[in-house]
Amino acid sequence: MHRKLDNGILVAQLHSRKKIWSRGLALGVLVFALVFVSVSADDVVVLTEDNFEKEVGQDRGALVEFYAPWCGHCKKLAPEYEKLGSSFKKVKSVLIGKVDCDEHKSVCSKYGVSGYPTIQWFPKGSLEPKKYEGPRTAESLAEFVNTEGGTNVKIAATPSNVVVLTAENFNDIVLDETKDVLVEFYAPWCGHCKNLAPTYEKVATAFKLEEDVVIANLDADKHRDLAEKYDVSGFPTLKFFPKTNKAGQDYEGGRDLDDFVTFINEKCGTSRDGKGQLTSKAGIVESLDALVKEFVAAGDEDKKAVFSRIEEEVDKLQGSASRYGKMYVKAAKKFTEKGSDYAKNEIQRLERILEKAVSPSKADELTLKKNILSAFA
Repeated sequence: MHRKLDNGILVAQLHSRKKIWSRGLALGVLVFALVFVSVSADDVVVLTEDNFEKEVGQDRGALVEFYAPWCGHCKKLAPEYEKLGSSFKKVKSVLIGKVDCDEHKSVCSKYGVSGYPTIQWFPKGSLEPKKYEGPRTAESLAEFVNTEGGTNVKIAATPSNVVVLTAENFNDIVLDETKDVLVEFYAPWCGHCKNLAPTYEKVATAFKLEEDVVIANLDADKHRDLAEKYDVSGFPTLKFFPKTNKAGQDYEGGRDLDDFVTFINEKCGTSRDGKGQLTSKAGIVESLDALVKEFVAAGDEDKKAVFSRIEEEVDKLQGSASRYGKMYVKAAKKFTEKGSDYAKNEIQRLERILEKAVSPSKADELTLKKNILSAFA
């Protein structure tokens, strides 16, 4: 990096001051981008055969998780371990790391790993580990690291996107006929509920921008009258309360993130993936797509007639479909004004913007435009 910078300066000295400034600016942007990527990366240090002894056993203590990508218990631990890493990321005296034992077998073998996940503490300046045998929660792991490392770190509370229901707000939220509501009835002592919690949080996060969709939970141990009212006899029990059926219906699908996302998209008419991003289907109105094909293929005189039919169809739409319809109309007008290359050029422009760091709501807006424009391309 330093050599490239020096060479850049030497070359730049042969050019005008304007070019020197431009090159310096470009390098500055590159350095900023690299730093941004670095600080935005995983808070858990990825350890390998090459860097293990450079990072561990040095001038700080280290907690290391030895895991396998296919291991179910490792997957359950992952969000807790990430939370631990985030909480300790500014503590210079402690490293929170992990080793993929499928990829780095020699490291795992060296430290006697025979099952997954195995968690070991390496004191400062030592490669003689102490095995962690406690509960696999961020709080318990933090307590262990604080004891061994002489730190006093508390797990940072993460704001939740799951709506917490109580006796006071249950009817206002769940029985709201303008909302589709998924409710988890849980008990604080229930092991299956604890295992579901990180996945359920991801579901809530994925749909947080959908105003008509609510992902909620209720402590059924505390609010037993509500649990009895909705025939809850085991935990966790999941019930879906769509806009059209406030009596509720049992959720009987799988409990992986993709299972929940598929269910909500099908039942609520949304189009999101597990990361909360809009899919290529978002904003698409099939009846308008069919008319757009006619519109694009029509001659100049016939285009006006097809455009009128598009407007008539949009007037029939309701809810979010009506909003998407207006975007179709706007796109059709631009297509007429700027010619047949408009859609292709605009899609390319939107894709360049989406490659940059934009807010989730802005990404939604741009993705909807891009999807609708694809019918005109």
